[in-house]
Amino acid sequence: MASSSSLHLSQALLARAVYLHSDRVSSLSFPSFSGLKSHSSPCKAATSSSRRSNKVASSSTTIVKATAVETLDQTTEVSLVEKSINTIRFLAIDAVEKANSGHPGLPMGCAPMGHILYDEVMRYNPKNPAWFNRDRFILSAGHGCMLQYALLHLAGYDAVLEEDLKSFRQWGSKTPGHPENFETLGVEVTTGPLGQGIANAVGLALAEKHLAARFNKPDNEIVDHYTYVILGDGCQMEGISNEACSLAGHWGLGKLIALYDDNHISIDGDTEIAFTENVDQRFEALGWHVIWVKNGNTGYDDIRAAIKEAKAVKDKPTLIKVTTTIGFGSPNKANSYSVHGAALGAKEVDATRKNLGWPYEPFHVPEDVKKHWSRHTPEGAALEADWNAKFAEYEKKYKEEAAELKAIITDELPAGWEKALPTYTPESPADATRNLSQQNLNALVKVLPGLLGGSADLASSNMTLLKSYGDFQKDTPEERNVRFGVREHGMGAICNGIALHSPGFIPYCATFFVFTDYMRAAIRISALCEAGVIYVMTHDSIGLGEDGPTHQPIEHLASFRAMPNILMLRPADGNETAGAYKVAVLNRKRPSILALSRQKLPQLPGTSIEGVEKGGYTISDNSSGNKPDVILIGTGSELEIAAAAAEDLRKEGKAVRVVSFVSWELFDGQSDEYKESVLPASVSARVSIEAGSTFGWEKIVGSKGKAIGIDRFGASAPAGKIYKEFGITKEAVIAAAKQLS
Repeated sequence: MASSSSLHLSQALLARAVYLHSDRVSSLSFPSFSGLKSHSSPCKAATSSSRRSNKVASSSTTIVKATAVETLDQTTEVSLVEKSINTIRFLAIDAVEKANSGHPGLPMGCAPMGHILYDEVMRYNPKNPAWFNRDRFILSAGHGCMLQYALLHLAGYDAVLEEDLKSFRQWGSKTPGHPENFETLGVEVTTGPLGQGIANAVGLALAEKHLAARFNKPDNEIVDHYTYVILGDGCQMEGISNEACSLAGHWGLGKLIALYDDNHISIDGDTEIAFTENVDQRFEALGWHVIWVKNGNTGYDDIRAAIKEAKAVKDKPTLIKVTTTIGFGSPNKANSYSVHGAALGAKEVDATRKNLGWPYEPFHVPEDVKKHWSRHTPEGAALEADWNAKFAEYEKKYKEEAAELKAIITDELPAGWEKALPTYTPESPADATRNLSQQNLNALVKVLPGLLGGSADLASSNMTLLKSYGDFQKDTPEERNVRFGVREHGMGAICNGIALHSPGFIPYCATFFVFTDYMRAAIRISALCEAGVIYVMTHDSIGLGEDGPTHQPIEHLASFRAMPNILMLRPADGNETAGAYKVAVLNRKRPSILALSRQKLPQLPGTSIEGVEKGGYTISDNSSGNKPDVILIGTGSELEIAAAAAEDLRKEGKAVRVVSFVSWELFDGQSDEYKESVLPASVSARVSIEAGSTFGWEKIVGSKGKAIGIDRFGASAPAGKIYKEFGITKEAVIAAAKQLS
């Protein structure tokens, strides 16, 4: 158990925590609010009556920052559990101190939660972090990443050795300043922007529930794992967490367990300055089971009991509110915002060592702690071996299902899958690329077992419905149409979680292109963490017409072209839409955005799936020797305009090349020789046309070229009228071409 000093420290700070939260939690003692369970050991927290009486006082009392004070000697024998927990604390303290950068407060306060999860609860194999049936852990409050690095180190993950802890936040280290799944094996998702992690976790839990419903059999429960999260007050304040948690409750994700670090401290001070809602009741209303652990500092049995209770609740996710002290153990900085995001300083580190009875040098792991944790290597290997044997039996009996599941677990696409992509001829009827997109989705879902997704309440406009499947719902989780509701930000982050659950998952999500503004942070994380989400973004220009400038994207193409590791694709017709889907499916570590039209577009001669794979390619050319008089470049709905302008110019004797520029990023990846074959350096007469911002087009057309586009907001009118008024016309292209050539 805790030393007498740290126990008294814990009692004092937790009493204050309950006092400050009395207006939020006093209702918990009312019999009518039966959904909330609490776990607390005797004399570890204030009583219900004291909380009620303090509520009156709090209304007129100025909140002050209490500091921890060492009060008693430390002769009490320290248990191995507490020794392990303090090891976690001091690995975090020492790493932040050495880097002179980081966030020690959360790891110090959440060390008991982390220890119990990684040492006692979770199933994983540290020597194979990618084992499919492992439990997943997400640190949504990613700034506290030294908690996770310390846990990975103790658990035996090769990605975090002692030297990695010592190089925390340094160039090239495996221990960056926030968790990054692409840098550190054992980190499931990239977190840092608050709220993203809990939303990713909803995606991971959705993936587990979906796979379990599809593949588990009465005699073989082959998919069976939990998703655990630690989130903080900041995550709770972000709107994305409410969006995602609302869906988690609606879907009944019973294997999602979130531990809420209720330390009532934010960067600006006590959370009382801006965050006074009753989180418990909000989550009850969202359809979650809620438990309160009143003493997260030393109430180890209470944390264990809460997790056990959470695992017994099968039909809804669980929020375990764990009241903790940020910076626990620091005599002068605990329970204050100063311990959130800065090193303690040498003097306070020494004082904390004395306060917690920690005589060891920096980064030292005591031998008994090391020995205790070392069992996870053989135990993890045994868990995986048992599961592999179980899968072998499954494969013998359920060959078809096993093949599908294996395709999702691995990143191997079924042989010949691309043959399912539809093809079109110039004689095929004109159609909106959003409709052509739906044809592709419904063709691909028949051959790609990991494809699933949906829209933010716009399925009938985005055209994303999988016609041969029903809706993923609480009672039908095997289905593949996901109804996200009007929750764009949560939708994007949930899809990141699905994509990162297993390499063969191919999630897609959809809304109007302009509303990517509501989900940009999630898309950026997709690109950063190499999650191959397919973003189906329709109504991609002024071509949507009468809805006006609030719904007409202008700057969006340029802004996503500026984002690293994004594939921005704007197809012009059916063949290019099929090509865009081929590219998106093949790029599992690079998210794709498909910008699709509302208006009908003709099937153009010369377009091809293969051309799209190059990013930019010639669809028509009457020049010779790679020396056209002028090059016309179009994307999406404006490629038709460029092609029509070329026909008129050729009638006047001009040698004209028309280039479809579907994806700048793919074109950038081609050889210099190929680029020269499409855009020869000797030809400076280049005209581009795109119904969006001209920002960046100088890179393509050059200083002597002309970019036709829109550098103002749109307008409410029929689409044809807007195109004419804004000069996005064949006539404008012809005039520019004549001027340049």
